[in-house]
Amino acid sequence: MANSVGRDDYALTRVPAEARYPWFSVAVQRFGQMSALSQFLLGATLGFGMPFWQAFLAFTLGAVVLELIAIAVGVIGQREGLSTSVLARWTGFGRGGAAVVGLAIGLSATGWFGVQSGIAGSGLARLVGFLPTWVWSLVFGLVVTVIVTYGFRWMAWTAYVAVPAFLVLAGVSIVAELSRHDLGELVSGPAPGPHLSVLQAVTLVAGQFMVGAVVTPDMTRFNRSPGDVVKQTIVGITLGEWVIGSIGVLLAHAVRSNDVIAIVTSSTGWLGLLVIVTAALKVNDWNLYVSSLGLVNFAETVFGRRLDRARVSLVVGVLGSLLAAAGILGSYTGFLTLLGIVFPPIPGIMIAEYYFARRWRAGLSAAGPEQLRTGAPAWVPATLVCWAAATLVGKFVTVGLPSINALVAGFVLYLIAERVTRRRRSGELAGT
Repeated sequence: MANSVGRDDYALTRVPAEARYPWFSVAVQRFGQMSALSQFLLGATLGFGMPFWQAFLAFTLGAVVLELIAIAVGVIGQREGLSTSVLARWTGFGRGGAAVVGLAIGLSATGWFGVQSGIAGSGLARLVGFLPTWVWSLVFGLVVTVIVTYGFRWMAWTAYVAVPAFLVLAGVSIVAELSRHDLGELVSGPAPGPHLSVLQAVTLVAGQFMVGAVVTPDMTRFNRSPGDVVKQTIVGITLGEWVIGSIGVLLAHAVRSNDVIAIVTSSTGWLGLLVIVTAALKVNDWNLYVSSLGLVNFAETVFGRRLDRARVSLVVGVLGSLLAAAGILGSYTGFLTLLGIVFPPIPGIMIAEYYFARRWRAGLSAAGPEQLRTGAPAWVPATLVCWAAATLVGKFVTVGLPSINALVAGFVLYLIAERVTRRRRSGELAGT
């Protein structure tokens, strides 16, 4: 399709082999996602409510959950070369269910876009000063929107610049603050704020990047091999959770606050504000990118219209920037908790169908461009029931971790539903 604005980036088709990238190019962007300022915010939230080693345990458990999910669904994306919402058509959800998945991803990622734009806007307002925070949030959001309209290539170059800049600036800021304190006391000392349990902390860790884990195929469809998916996932998530998260814990203990902006800027002023801006820049493009992919799939399925991904990015970028100006950052913790139970059933169902049930896997692998649009089932009502039931399990079952409970429930319930359906089909065939 002709496109005069940006790049469509194979939004509804397979990424061809010649358009794929070396693993390092994708890994830099994965690490950019995981080392965002939201990781400092998460680390500060944990550090304010629990001792260092308890927080480290929570990060470890959460990282293992995220790595397993991201690798499993990421390999699907790499093999098939398709985005998450298009894959969902063939991995249990059908075209209608995939539209719901695409809409859910689009709305959630737009919310994350607002969170990051709000953080950057606050930093820019303190750094530059002559405009209010909401204006800077809009400006930052629009800059990111321009990058995303030109797709994966521009986002890769943004990561090449922003990730090293963030690491250098954050390193200077962190060393300056932690040098004023005894590291041993920070590691062994009590939490400065109200108690946070390990269960609550792991739920926050898993929920913080759960949408990122679910939409891993949006990124890994540009990988060249399953091994590349494994390497970039382990490096990106492990370093992001342990290094950036743990530093956030120490900083919260040092300044006795969970205000991430105050933590980063407490001793380094404008340097810390630059950390905020570079951190938000290198993750926010992916928030907007996956949102545009999900909404393009939704529009084609529901309205029969193939929208241009770049143009959708422009519209969503403006709306997300307005959310930032409206102050969505205030509901951050509640937002994370919600994500931790709503999204885990999605990869659970996708993994169950693609690797175990395999009802539509052969058709997916053989499908051409037109079959990708029409060959998948229209609706799979049992899947929607499984998704809703698994979400309720994550919400109301008090034993274990809500995110893991919801994911396992989605996985198990789908396999049970598929087995019942298969027996019913066999019985009908035998009766004829």
